[in-house]
Amino acid sequence: MTKTNVKRKLKELLAGYSFMFPALIVLVVFLLLPILYSIFLSFHKVNLLGHVSYKFIGTDNFERMVDDPRLWIALKNTFRYALIVVPSQTLLALVLAAILNMKLRFRNFFRVAFYLPTVTSSAVLVLIFMWIYNKNGLLNFILESVGLPTYNWLGDPSVALFGIMIMNIWSTAPLFMVIYLAALQDIPDSLYEAAEIDGANAWKKFWRITVPQLKPVTFYVVVMGVIGTFQIFDQSYIFSGGSGGPSNATLTMVLLIYQYAFKNLDMGYASALAFMLAVVIMLITVIQRLIFKEERLN
Repeated sequence: MTKTNVKRKLKELLAGYSFMFPALIVLVVFLLLPILYSIFLSFHKVNLLGHVSYKFIGTDNFERMVDDPRLWIALKNTFRYALIVVPSQTLLALVLAAILNMKLRFRNFFRVAFYLPTVTSSAVLVLIFMWIYNKNGLLNFILESVGLPTYNWLGDPSVALFGIMIMNIWSTAPLFMVIYLAALQDIPDSLYEAAEIDGANAWKKFWRITVPQLKPVTFYVVVMGVIGTFQIFDQSYIFSGGSGGPSNATLTMVLLIYQYAFKNLDMGYASALAFMLAVVIMLITVIQRLIFKEERLN
């Protein structure tokens, strides 16, 4: 390689990195450094009152998790939430996308109407559903109108979390519906025409063609759904007023981290919990990758 080529390659390299530099600065300052600082805090006892101090305590914060009953309650609630919400919203999104991909009248109107919950503020949605679930709310009003007994939907620990689940499925499924709709446009019509010639009905075409062709998209939807459900905070915070009640029924991992960090000012332990949550999400993502084997579909 001649000196001219070397200089040209170096010039192109510097030009490329100069364009990337602003984005790299943002990533380092707002992503990499906070992650490293959080890991640092997880091995220290932090005092934020008065003079800020750090006392190295090794793995004490991680060992403390074993004897923390509220942590296991939060983990149980979060896993339970994810196991119900993720499959439900994925299935609902797929069904809605398949229906709205048909040649129906006013389908563009229905696409916009179904997507509206996604663009609505999460806090506003929670307040609306709290009004619906309230003792004097819409749900009890309907039950009373048809002669059925009313219920304390927000105050019963056995149903409080399900109320958040229903709201989240209703508000999140339309986002994944749009992703499925975009993917359905890429499935060749020739596959459906060939299946129709072979005598396949609508169900067989959906199960044998649509679902397998959407497998990479389903992997993405499930992964994003799991990450979103494990990071649920604002819904449970507003529903319970920040307490995770009633009786810790709506206590989630992120809400528990918030309570330790900003109510108890135990930043070290909160950082250790956040680190543990990140590891759990990564492990679940790896397991999903092995199950779907999406790299073999390309």
